[in-house]
This record gives sequence, structure tokens and C-alpha cells, in this order.
Amino acid sequence: MKFLLAAINAKYIHSNPAVYSLRAYAAEGLRQYVELAEYTINQPMEEILADIYRRRPEVIGFSCYIWNWRLIQELLWELPKLLPKTRLWLGGPEATYGADVILGKYPWLSGIMVGEGEETFKELLEYYVNSEKAEESSYTALTEPEKDYMQEKPCVQKRLREISGLCLPTGYTGQRGLMDMNSIPFLYDDLSVFQNRIIYYESSRGCPFCCSYCLSSVEKPVRVRDIGVVKRELQFFLDNRVKQVKFVDRTFNCHHAHAMAVWRYIQTHDNGVTNFHFEISADILQEDELALLREMRPGLVQLEIGVQSANPQTLAAIHRSPDLERLERAVAAIGRGSNIHQHLDLIAGLPYEDFESFGKSFDRVYRMRPHQLQLGFLKVLRGSEMWERAGEYGIRCLEQPPYEVLCTRWLSYEEVLRLKGIEEMVETYYNSMQFTHTLPFLEKAFSGPFAMYEALADFYRERGCFGANPARSYRYRLLFDFASRRDGAREAVYRELLTYDMYLRENLKSRPEFAHDLKDYKEEISSFYKKEAAERRFLDGYEGCDWKQLSRMTHLEPFAYPVWDMPKLLEGYGDIEAMESEGGFALFDYGKRNPLNYEAKTWQFAVMRGEESQG
Repeated sequence: MKFLLAAINAKYIHSNPAVYSLRAYAAEGLRQYVELAEYTINQPMEEILADIYRRRPEVIGFSCYIWNWRLIQELLWELPKLLPKTRLWLGGPEATYGADVILGKYPWLSGIMVGEGEETFKELLEYYVNSEKAEESSYTALTEPEKDYMQEKPCVQKRLREISGLCLPTGYTGQRGLMDMNSIPFLYDDLSVFQNRIIYYESSRGCPFCCSYCLSSVEKPVRVRDIGVVKRELQFFLDNRVKQVKFVDRTFNCHHAHAMAVWRYIQTHDNGVTNFHFEISADILQEDELALLREMRPGLVQLEIGVQSANPQTLAAIHRSPDLERLERAVAAIGRGSNIHQHLDLIAGLPYEDFESFGKSFDRVYRMRPHQLQLGFLKVLRGSEMWERAGEYGIRCLEQPPYEVLCTRWLSYEEVLRLKGIEEMVETYYNSMQFTHTLPFLEKAFSGPFAMYEALADFYRERGCFGANPARSYRYRLLFDFASRRDGAREAVYRELLTYDMYLRENLKSRPEFAHDLKDYKEEISSFYKKEAAERRFLDGYEGCDWKQLSRMTHLEPFAYPVWDMPKLLEGYGDIEAMESEGGFALFDYGKRNPLNYEAKTWQFAVMRGEESQG
């Protein structure tokens, strides 16, 4: 007997911890009957169908989420044609809510596992292994217009009804209690299948908050895995030098002692390679947590912080009550450490948030200067309070996953489209972290960041660039053209800022067309590298390289303006001509990079005078 647990992930680098947890929880004697298969939504349905067919499973269980539900539905229509005796089961949040409706649409389904599935799956697997054995005698043929399919006999369904946590064609079998987190075995005994993939780890379940758009709030209370167990499992990742471990705890720092213990452990046992990702609530961070975070190695930890809105009425409607001022102070305190990547989230389409209000929320969060700002759109998830109150709020959304908002009482579809354009510009220019010097200066030409990205989106639309996915180098050119049109008096500064941003990240094979010609500086640059090859004042780690090799492996660029000194440049925005002679040379060392933004290590100096400063 083979029970195939099938996961269809959004990307290849992702994995599905749910199916690994189900298999791990099965007793040793049952685990041999479980086979895992992971696919991605980018694979053709026919390819997935063929792979499942070749495996010939007696039972299939699909892990269902908004990102894979469409594809799974296609498979549900096709699999019975090729594997008519194979029983089909569903689980996961997309199947849990509205399970009876799904069974009505696909009557050949054997059933749906509802809620936490480890214990339910174990009992279901045991049932199939010990009782049914996938025998044809367990089936009875049912007929509907133009379709024949197989379904368990009534006597078999009676035995299934003894397993709690199932929704069967005959109804629900009863709710199962919440899992003890310490009863779940460790998922990752074999890391070979996770090469170049994100490792997901769960140290708690449940969420203390009641956000109306989220299904995590349905699952209460918060349950925490024993810290001794967590430490042993984290050490396994550290010993194996896993690149990234992403905690899927819904609000990691809601349990202060637990968060401190985990953070102290990874800080003390840091291997210099592994990165840990946490989703937190910044406004409840305590001083000892902030102090500990400041001690972390740059790149050891990254934080995802959900803000969602800065509109008090909106926050009240979605049952969030963050102290925004405290959140801002926490984000600023973490930012001053320059050692932790921060990712902040906003949601468009929430109640009482119109276009103007969202712009104010955007500007407030943007000015916290996270490394990335995600502008997401409300997903009206079935089973959530937002779904139940959609009519009250005038929310219209897509009928199919991801159930994304189309319009609300406060936000028209036209305005949603405008926000989509802004989202793309934020993703292209801000979240790429490739324009860290150009963008702050360009903001000065607008009333605020939101207005800047709205104008940039209009510019892209005018140029016909949306959907074209322009090459990275061309994005620089587009931003230069946009800045020159908007703020032409400072074109020379934008030319240098964009050049600086480009060389911070890449030792270019060919110079950008907007960059200055270096022919007047060739002698000065070669003199610098000859001296550097002899004295090694700046460039270590290049032993055995002569001056020509050094010049190819690093880069020296002249600037008229001090483009590396953003506070000074921003202060002089109104009289920028006065700063034209305050530049110098920037040396870019690509052998040493900032782990948070991948920028090259830099020095700034006047070559002939030998005055230098480190960036």
C-alpha cells in the first residue's frame, strides 16, 4: 500500500513542512507506506499528472493552499480517469474551510482532513494499512451523467467515521483537539533533498492576535515547543551549515522567554553561515530583546514585521491595536545596529482605507527605512472574519484563489490598478536594494515617497514598460530619464548617484551610458593601482595580483559630488551646485560585501592627496 502525500509549492526553493510533519508523525511501522512528492505551480499540470500516475499510489493526499488550489482542482478532474481505484484526500487551509462544499463539487473524493493533521493522518494511514489494503472490494461504482467514478462502500465509510478530524461525504466526524507541540517529531532527518531550498521550522503554533483577514487567529491558544528540544534541532541546522532556516511561527516574539532563549542560542552558537528568519510584532519587543538583537552578527537574523496600515480606524476594524510609535522606535533601534535585515508589510484593500489614506500609511512605513517594504493586497480567505463581513465592507474579490481584493467601499478598481503599478515600482526599485543612494535624493523632488512611486508608475506606463520586465541595466537608464525629466536642474547629481549605485553592486564589464567618460582620469587611476599593488593600503585578500589584475577585480571611480554622504547631499539639495567640488574617488572592493544588501566595501578619497575614508 502506498499513500502519496503531494505538495505543490509556489517556487522550487520552497518546501512543504506539512507533508514532512505528517510523515514524521506516523509511527516507524507505518512510515514505510508513505511517499512524498513535491512539485511547483510552474510545472505543467500534465507533467505532475504523469509523475503521479507512474508512482501508482493507492491513496493520494494533497496539501491545499491558495497558491496551488487551482492546479489541484485540475488534477482532481483528471486523476480518476487514469487511476480510478486510487482514493483522493485533501488537507490544508484551503480545503479545511468549506470542506462540505468541496466534497459536493468533487463527489469522488474520499474525504478531507480538517485542521491540524498529524494525529488524523496517522489514524487514517493505519486504517488503510491494517484494514482496507486498497482492495477493490472496498469500492462501489457510482454513476453520474457522462462520468463514472469509484467511492468507498457504506461499510467502509462507517469505519472512517470513527476517525476524528475528517469531513466525509456523510458529514463531519467530530473535531480533534489541538496538538501537543512536543509530540511532533523533528522533520529533517535527511537534508539531501533540501539542497538550495529554504528550511521551514516551527517552534510554536497559534497566534495571540485576532486579525480579521487571517486564519491563524482561528487557531488558539499559542503552543510552544520545549526549548530544550528546539535547541537540539537548531543545532542540527547549525552543524549542517544550512543556508537559511525560516521560522513559520505566526508571531515569534509573543512568548518573551521563548524568543529570548532561541535568539541567545543562535547568537552563541552562530556558525557564520546560517541565517534565521522570524515573523515578529515589533511593538511588543522589550529592551532586552532589542539589546540582544543588536549583538547579532550581520546577516544572522532577518525580521518580518507586519504593520498592515497606519490608519487607526482601519486597524480597529481588523482587530489590530499596535502601538505605532513604539513600533517605529523599535524598527529605528534595530536599524541603527546595521546588522539585521528588516522587512515591513502593508496591506491594501482593508476597510476604511481609501487611496489617500493608504498613501499616508505607505509614507509612514516607508520612512521607517526597512530593507524591504512589501505592498500586498487583501486576500479574502474563506473562513476568516473578513470573508464573513465582505458584503458589509463592499469588498469584491476574485472568485478563485488567491481571492485578492478587486474593490471596496473605499477603494475603486481603478485605484487598485494604480496601487498595482506602485507595488511594481517599489519591488523594482526599492526592494531590489540597487538604488539606495538615488532614491532618497529623488524623494526630495516630490511631496513624499508615495507620490514619487506613483509618478514613476505613470512614467513606466507611458513608456510601455509594464509587463516588459526590462533588463536590470535598462532600469537604471529609465530611472535616470525619469529623474532628469522631473528634476532636470540636478541631472548631473543623478548621473553620479546612479553610477555609484551600479558600481556598489557590480564590477561592470561595460560602462553605463549615463556615466562620465574616464579618459581624463586614466593616468591617475593607474597610478593609484600601482601604488596600491606595492603598499596594499586598502585591498587585502588579493595576494599575488599585480596592479593590472587589481584594477580589473576592483573599481575606482571619480565623482564631482559626495554621493556616498547622503545626509550631506540631502542637506545641500537646495544649493547642490555648491557641492560640485566636494567629491573625490570611490574604491569598490567586490571581494568584501555587506551581507544585508550585498554592497561592495568602499573607500572614498582624493587620490593625489591620499586622504581616505571608509564606507
